[in-house]
Amino acid sequence: MIRSSFIFLEKIDSAKERIIWKQGISYWNDFLDVKGIKGIAKKKKEYYNRKIQEAQEALRGDDVGYFMGKLPVREVWRLYEYFKDECGFLDIEVDSYGKIILVGISNYYETKQFVKGVNLEKIFLDKELMKYKLIITFNGNSFDLPKLKKQLGVQLRSLHIDLKPLCVKLGLTGGLKKIEVKLELKRPVHLYGNPVKLWKAFHASGDREYLELLLAYNKEDVENLRAIMNYCYRELRQQTFINRGRE
Repeated sequence: MIRSSFIFLEKIDSAKERIIWKQGISYWNDFLDVKGIKGIAKKKKEYYNRKIQEAQEALRGDDVGYFMGKLPVREVWRLYEYFKDECGFLDIEVDSYGKIILVGISNYYETKQFVKGVNLEKIFLDKELMKYKLIITFNGNSFDLPKLKKQLGVQLRSLHIDLKPLCVKLGLTGGLKKIEVKLELKRPVHLYGNPVKLWKAFHASGDREYLELLLAYNKEDVENLRAIMNYCYRELRQQTFINRGRE
């Protein structure tokens, strides 16, 4: 999808992008191959050619940072297909006071978890987050990321995709668990519990079984984010290309 995107170019909004597509220019190479494009002056076209060539070079070098500040925040999802094997899916759990007790980061193949009192430290989180080109959360802009920054001094340096506004755009409202149900993403019945209560029970009893349940609950959260991201990407791509006539 990113190689079909022109919205990262200066003064190209979604409406102008659609005009470009309707002229049969569906990919970056199409843009470079034609001499002129309706609605774009010759000198501006030459400038855009250089910017597209820069973007092509960035992708060849796996430089996702090139698009930071160029691609609108609401359109960062377009990078997902290209960088999907270098994505980290992140979810935090908090106690009854809103303090972070657990951070889970998954690349789907494995999940790393950082627990309060064990390894929940900035140095470890920073090291893990540096591995990923994209970080994907659900409601992370309003919840996870501000808490990580304020409480642990952890700030993302990679691009971020927040699934909540994407889900809302697709008519999927409610919290993560409600969306899982709507998308028929099943999790074991015993992992529909309350993380706050599990943490409280663990501290009150010292019984590690409660901690293991909390870890399993969080692991389901982060791993299900990938399925939701895949769904959102497919649906948004289809909506975006609906009148383009070509995949």
